[in-house]
Amino acid sequence: MGHRWLALAGVVLTVLTAANNPLAKGPSQQPTTGSGAPASEHQQVFARYCVSCHNDTLKTAGLSLSTLDVGRVGEHAEVWEKVAFKLRARFMPPSGRPRPDEATYDSLVAYLETSLDRAAAAAPNPGRTDGLQRLNRTEYQNAIRDLLGLTVEVSSLLPKDDANHGFDNVSLPGLSTTLLERYITAAQKISRLAVGSPVRFPGATTVVVPPDRTQEEHVDGLPFGTRGGTVFPYNFPRDGEYDIQLRLARDRNEVIEGFYEAHQIELILDGVQVEVFTLKPHGGARDPLQEKADDALHVRIPVKAGRHEIGAGFLKKPSTLLETERQPHQAHFNMDRSPRPQLALYSVAIAGPFDQVGVAETPSRQRIFVCRPARVSNEDACAKTILSRLARRAYRRPVTETDLQTPLRFYKEERAEGGFEAGIEAGLQSILVNPEFLFRVGKSPANVAPNTAYRISDLDLASRISFFLWSSIPDDELLDVASRGKLHEPAMLERQVKRMLADARADALVENFAGQWLHLRNLDTQVPDPRLFMDFDDNLRQAFRRETELFFESVIREDRSVLELLTANYTFLNERLAKHYGIPNVYGSRFRRVTLDDSSMRGGLLGQGSILTVTSYGNRTSPVFRGKWILENILGSPPPPPPPNVPALAEPAAGAKVLSMRERMAQHRTNPVCASCHNLMDPIGLSAETFDAIGRWRTHGDDGMPIDAAGMLPDGTKYEGVAGLRQAVLRHPEAFVRTVTQKLLTYGLGRGLEYYDAPAVRGIVRNAGQHEYRFSSLIVDIVNSTPFQMRRSQ
Repeated sequence: MGHRWLALAGVVLTVLTAANNPLAKGPSQQPTTGSGAPASEHQQVFARYCVSCHNDTLKTAGLSLSTLDVGRVGEHAEVWEKVAFKLRARFMPPSGRPRPDEATYDSLVAYLETSLDRAAAAAPNPGRTDGLQRLNRTEYQNAIRDLLGLTVEVSSLLPKDDANHGFDNVSLPGLSTTLLERYITAAQKISRLAVGSPVRFPGATTVVVPPDRTQEEHVDGLPFGTRGGTVFPYNFPRDGEYDIQLRLARDRNEVIEGFYEAHQIELILDGVQVEVFTLKPHGGARDPLQEKADDALHVRIPVKAGRHEIGAGFLKKPSTLLETERQPHQAHFNMDRSPRPQLALYSVAIAGPFDQVGVAETPSRQRIFVCRPARVSNEDACAKTILSRLARRAYRRPVTETDLQTPLRFYKEERAEGGFEAGIEAGLQSILVNPEFLFRVGKSPANVAPNTAYRISDLDLASRISFFLWSSIPDDELLDVASRGKLHEPAMLERQVKRMLADARADALVENFAGQWLHLRNLDTQVPDPRLFMDFDDNLRQAFRRETELFFESVIREDRSVLELLTANYTFLNERLAKHYGIPNVYGSRFRRVTLDDSSMRGGLLGQGSILTVTSYGNRTSPVFRGKWILENILGSPPPPPPPNVPALAEPAAGAKVLSMRERMAQHRTNPVCASCHNLMDPIGLSAETFDAIGRWRTHGDDGMPIDAAGMLPDGTKYEGVAGLRQAVLRHPEAFVRTVTQKLLTYGLGRGLEYYDAPAVRGIVRNAGQHEYRFSSLIVDIVNSTPFQMRRSQ
């Protein structure tokens, strides 16, 4: 094993230190743009409203406009883009200072943006991502799935990726020694599982049910007539026998919870009943027999290699349903809050294989072994065919003889000791640790001068599109089109993009893009105070997530306008979530589309529990978090970063007058250090106070006082509540579409946007407006944009 590890590490280091390593080259330079036409009337506006602060003496915020010629915008594009942004958002001049009228604002912004767009068209600057972009954990997992037909949970194999600019595929660092070790270990485990090599020692995996999951109702994926439990996929490495052990939930004193009467629990494999266990209470909670009751929840069964669904759930009793209908919902999951009224599942452990008998023809083996050598003399030719096909998909391009030298060398060394399939496993390992797989390598053409914009190759474009839409490698069709040099043709490009959006793999835009943009990933860390929110549990947490995922997915799959993310009169609910929202006539665990009545506050993202919960504290709402979230993710106008040592919101002293949240925030803003940011965030966040910290509708705050839901946008627009916020935002719908475009482009490029990307964003929004801002039109225009199709040489 040590010999193999060093050899695999050598594969990585050899490529990373090669002469053509993009990271070995010097830093990039940014070209300047041309000039525009004189505009003295606009110069006078700046002189009247801006230069008193932004001059050579004061240089407020490090900016002086006194010597800049507004008639030559292109010469200082970076400065003027910042000015255009501040004016468009009405951040400047500051509140309380003289301001232009709306017509002057609009005219000035239009002039600046038109001039900047003209300069950008004359000298395109597509920017440049790092020469090596490492696959993040999600991309790695999806690439393994699409390359080998194998779904693995890589969270235990690879470390969590840090996020930059809101996404974890941006500015990923290179390979540290520790990370290299993790990738090598992952390659070894995945190759062994994909090939189905013999397992030296039986392994064991334990899946634990979240401790705050209530288990009184049906779980999706389990048969009707069951309650609680869990269901999950598991990859069985070899044909053989496997031990499956169920454990019951216990309280803090290690006593089985809810064990007051007899229960039955069903073990299921691929939807087929394997065993039904009967549990009967003995002489009391402290009875030794009762404490060890779940020792009997054990079975050894034969299982074929490959991916299977394992489930376990309790057979539901009629009385359970009646009891649930009689009482209002209250979550039960541990002694910290209230004892469970019935048995609950704690974990499912799988150990094996024992008595290995070989390996079935799994999807992974069918994907790998595209040929079978009839004689020993044919093995090398077959191995070359297998490894060539794998390398082509893994490296996202046609492969050369040079590319195959290392995989074939690994194959031959291991084949001599362990046979043909062991050799293929070794060759596959070398492919999975090659930087051509682990990194998206952007190489400038040899004939391009330094610091010059050039169009990327069709093969690079194919990878950029597939990682954008699928968070994974291109499929054969996309690679074939790119290899023929046809992908950049507009009609072909649009055809491929729409085909990929219709593919199930485009769910990555929901799970990966929306999960990060909308902060859905943060739901797992939200733990509302159980003393204040008695009806919150993991069931509700997952329902929040699923509602927003299905909602966002509907916009993609039905190619709706992205404005429906704010305006939709429908959402997706199951019974648990409908009860939380107070929406009647929704029953069962299944999510379904529900049309909302005109008075509902739940339409669009701003009324969904996921958003309202991740922008709250565990014990109360946070107008600051909510206001900041809306500024960043809806309006595209993030507030400035907070200065250091900002004081927290003061808690009321014992016996002091009870202040409303609005009054407490006003008190906080009396500190000048806090006021500059909070004047932007607070009025927006306070308008959402009619939703509590877990998204329930309310008319009175935590202090018992009536809620004042008046709000105001940075441009001075006043409104009332979340409904008013929606209407205020939709007065200028292009602002929200611009935000969605910026988020998608950041995610698609794998880098933060710069001033020179702003003209492309404006062009995408304009073009999409001609198609009602439909999701597909945004995606097609992004893929056709300068920053997506071009790169700047180093």
